[in-house]
Parts: sequence; structure tokens; C-alpha cells
Amino acid sequence: MKISREQLRDNFIVKVEEISGEKISACYQCGKCSAGCPMAKEMEILPHQIIRYLHLGAKDKALNARTIWLCASCHSCSSRCPQSFDLSNMMEALRLITLRAGNLKLRPEEISAEFLKKAPQQAFISAFRKYSN
Repeated sequence: MKISREQLRDNFIVKVEEISGEKISACYQCGKCSAGCPMAKEMEILPHQIIRYLHLGAKDKALNARTIWLCASCHSCSSRCPQSFDLSNMMEALRLITLRAGNLKLRPEEISAEFLKKAPQQAFISAFRKYSN
């Protein structure tokens, strides 16, 4: 019996690739995305390491990493990538998968009135787009 490449691929990877439009296997871990990421110093693991987790099948580690939430979607990574891999799209796909599973990261009722008075409206709206479904 012959097993196709598609049968060997994990459904989770297929889902990430469908949502992001990116081919996870295109990344060969050069690290240029992490080197140019303006948020890298705030992340517990670097952006290229998220992809490595996906390569290794450690989807829980990738989904539970704060890194996917700290990605600013500035596309610095994709502009530096020799493979034209858009890591920002892949990070957004991981956030969407998490949110669709019901794991909300921002709950409006938990935001203090004091913070709402001080926060710029654009930051507030942007946070809701990113952290809620």
C-alpha cells in the first residue's frame, strides 16, 4: 500500500496552512525573521522557533507561546525572508485557531475603567481585533 505525502501530514499543519496561505515546510530556519523582529526581545521564544515547533509536531507549545500574541504583524519578518514566507500570516493563523477554540485572551469585562480612559482608542480597537473572536 502506498501512503501519500498528504496522508502523512498532520491535520493541524494543514489547517494552519489553509488559514495563513503559507507553506510551513518552506521555512528552513535561517533565523532572519527573528533577527529583524522588533518584538523579539519581549518574546520567550523567537518567531523562527514557533515554526520549528510546528515542524516537530509540538503544536501545543506553539499555541501556548506568548510569542504568537506579541507578534505586531509588521511584516518585517516576511521582508527579510529568503523564501518569501509570511510569518505574520502564520502567527495570525495560530491566534485564530486559539480563539476559535474558545481560548479568549482578552475579556472586556476585565478591563478597568481607569485603563479605558487612558488608552488610545486605536490601541483598544486593535487589541479587540487581535485578542477576541
